[in-house]
Amino acid sequence: MKLSIDAPKDPQSVMPDWSLVTATEIDGVVAREAKHVLTTNGSLVELLRTEWLGGTPAVEQVILRNIDPGGVSAWHVHRVTTDRLFCVSGRVLVVLYDARVDSRTHGVVAEHRLGPQRPTLLVVPPGVYHGVKALGAQPSMLVNMVDQAYKYEDPDHWRLPQDASEIPYRFSN
Repeated sequence: MKLSIDAPKDPQSVMPDWSLVTATEIDGVVAREAKHVLTTNGSLVELLRTEWLGGTPAVEQVILRNIDPGGVSAWHVHRVTTDRLFCVSGRVLVVLYDARVDSRTHGVVAEHRLGPQRPTLLVVPPGVYHGVKALGAQPSMLVNMVDQAYKYEDPDHWRLPQDASEIPYRFSN
């Protein structure tokens, strides 16, 4: 059909079984969709199972992070710690940048949208910078189940500003 206004066509976003099409992947990053289980009085979702964690099954600390509507926490990376992110309230955009020189996906940027509507555990290995933006008008809450507890005297946190030129991504307003 010919239209008077041209617009870009949407790319495929889901497969016939409704699994997500991930256009960009980064080595070692795992996005494990969980499933809602309906109960007689509500529902439940598994946040974590050790078999979802690959080679680093330990959980030494669990953190709950609140992000104000539209708030951005970017950029940070760990050199030792693996993050396991699960959005339990609101919606977030998690952007990843592979800074690992020896990785086959070095320099790749990937976006993941997380929220309770489609619960997903996102495993972020050391060396992958990540930034998070709360989407929508409500605060967002992320649970992070790390394999290395935060070391108060010597944090495994390395930070760049949100607009760092080293990372080829800009969060929109």
